[in-house]
Amino acid sequence: NNKIDLAQAEAIADLIDASTEAAAISASRSLAGEFSKEIQKLRQGLVQLRTLVEATLDFPEEEIDILQKADALGQLDRLLDRLQEVMQQAKQGKLLREGIKVVIAGQPNAGKSSLLNILAGSDLAIVTPMEGTTRDKIEQTIQIEGVPVHIIDTAGLRESEHEVEKLGIERTWMEIKGADVVLFLHDLTRCEQPQYAQSDKEIAANLAKSIQKNIPILDVWNKLDANRNTPSRKGIVLSAITGEGLEGLQKELLALAGRQSAPEGVYMARERHLLALTQVAEKLTNAREKMAISSPELDLVSEDLRLAQNALNEITGEFTNDDLLGMIFSKFC
Repeated sequence: NNKIDLAQAEAIADLIDASTEAAAISASRSLAGEFSKEIQKLRQGLVQLRTLVEATLDFPEEEIDILQKADALGQLDRLLDRLQEVMQQAKQGKLLREGIKVVIAGQPNAGKSSLLNILAGSDLAIVTPMEGTTRDKIEQTIQIEGVPVHIIDTAGLRESEHEVEKLGIERTWMEIKGADVVLFLHDLTRCEQPQYAQSDKEIAANLAKSIQKNIPILDVWNKLDANRNTPSRKGIVLSAITGEGLEGLQKELLALAGRQSAPEGVYMARERHLLALTQVAEKLTNAREKMAISSPELDLVSEDLRLAQNALNEITGEFTNDDLLGMIFSKFC
């Protein structure tokens, strides 16, 4: 009934589903219209620019002078700068809503289950000196500074003839391919052993082949409590038994996830919002490139600006197809 827009309606579902206090606060800000206000400001600037370009099309012999006097390029640059700020805030909001998926991988008995347990603060996984204890994934969601972190413990990576363990290892690689961050766990008590070191090299090579280049792999050296006589190593050194070094790992995970110190202005956002904003940025950048040349084709500039406004309108629902609406509101039930 025109009381709230689509982004605010989505925020109701996000508030219900919020798993952390920070996520609930951000969802409340979106429900109050903070995100929508930012989109409205961007739209107003875009409409103003579109009006200028459309009016200029009626006077082709004077178009360059008109655009220069109105500082059209300056308006577009300021719009792009503001768009980047909104996108950064939206990324932080998406992080609070969805969190990150962190997969712990490594050879058997490197301490993967112990690391999961200490991160989760409870004994979720069985820990024994026997290799191959974990045959299937164990997942737990924790929060670090308000960010949901979905930790997944997996079967140790090695050659195996045991059918059940082989299935577990296959599932490990499936989880690794879908990770946002991979923790490659190494055993400090065995890392100098040639066979162990060689196996780690093979796993590292397979990781590089199996996951996308933009997915970070963080080397974590475990069992500091059992071996302190180690040279400095790239990554995080810790003990999953005593918790020493754990805080450094938590900070590094937040950094890899793109977490910034949470400003009060963070509002909740979804993947579709970021995709729409990315499309807006692409169209505005195209428009700027066309406008910057000596004889700009303003009809093409006008079309880029129109498409950018359509993408903005998708966020708040002014320009949204029924299929998308159906998908969004089905999540409420």
